[in-house]
Amino acid sequence: MFAKLIRSFRRHAGWTLLLLGVIALALGGCASAASPMYEQKTFSGAAPGAPAPAERMDLGYTSESYGGEAEMLPAGDTSQEIKRIVLKNASLTVVVDDPSKAMDSISRLAEQLNGFVVSANMYQTELASGVKAPRASITIRIPAEKLNDVLDQIKALSNQDALSESINSQDVTREYTDLQSRLRNLENYETQLNRFLEQAESTEDALNVYNQLVGVREQIEVIKGQIKYYDESAALSSVSVELIANAAMQPLTIGGWQPGGVARDAIQSLIDAVKFIINAVIWIVLYLLPVLLLIGVIFILPFILFFRWVFKRRAGAKLAKAQAQPPAKTE
Repeated sequence: MFAKLIRSFRRHAGWTLLLLGVIALALGGCASAASPMYEQKTFSGAAPGAPAPAERMDLGYTSESYGGEAEMLPAGDTSQEIKRIVLKNASLTVVVDDPSKAMDSISRLAEQLNGFVVSANMYQTELASGVKAPRASITIRIPAEKLNDVLDQIKALSNQDALSESINSQDVTREYTDLQSRLRNLENYETQLNRFLEQAESTEDALNVYNQLVGVREQIEVIKGQIKYYDESAALSSVSVELIANAAMQPLTIGGWQPGGVARDAIQSLIDAVKFIINAVIWIVLYLLPVLLLIGVIFILPFILFFRWVFKRRAGAKLAKAQAQPPAKTE
């Protein structure tokens, strides 16, 4: 049997060698296609912490085009103590004799503290009696550390307690720190782009870097504006004051009679009456009815059932006695 295999191989040896050669050539071609002649390294030009890919454009050039790898600049010293950034704003409503004079006093107070007036409005309000009373509103910005003193001085302009007073504080330290970190990274990124722009060897590469540089500079300006807003808002607190004339708060008087007071008393009496009726209904529904129902179930219902049983028993006895008696004879 082995001899037959050898004879068969000798007859087909030519075809076998040809087939093996074709297979070897095919394998060699695949191996050469899978192995590149060189490895191309691309450089995205992004520094650590730079804007997200959606916020920047691809530079489209390689690091070999500019003679080496990019030097990463330090992102800044993060070991410094974080400064708290707190925005404080206040609003106040006070009653004064003359809103116009009070508004002027508040304006001078802001200027004395190196602040400024944001807005000031003066207008007239008509009372129910037909009399017009002045009213004013003013908004100022003053140093944040002077906020409590300014509020005390404004309240001192009135001989009454403030109708309303509120102080709002907002801690933006986290947002402020994040903006500073983004600004440092973008500035480092801008420095690298300027270096690549100087090393550009073709007009196309220079345009690609320049377009990327314009986008980064726009982001830097926006972030600088946000940081400036936070700095100014933290340094200067906003105080909004509503000034109401004392005459507008006086009750209506006609010949020594105050109809407003009578109407107020009548309305208060009506409210008390309605309140009493509603309370009585609530007590009846939620307290009296359940108690009466419980008393009826425990005490009255057994008596009713007992008397019904006695009545039925007596009725049954009378019926049985009547049936037991013989009928009367008739002559």
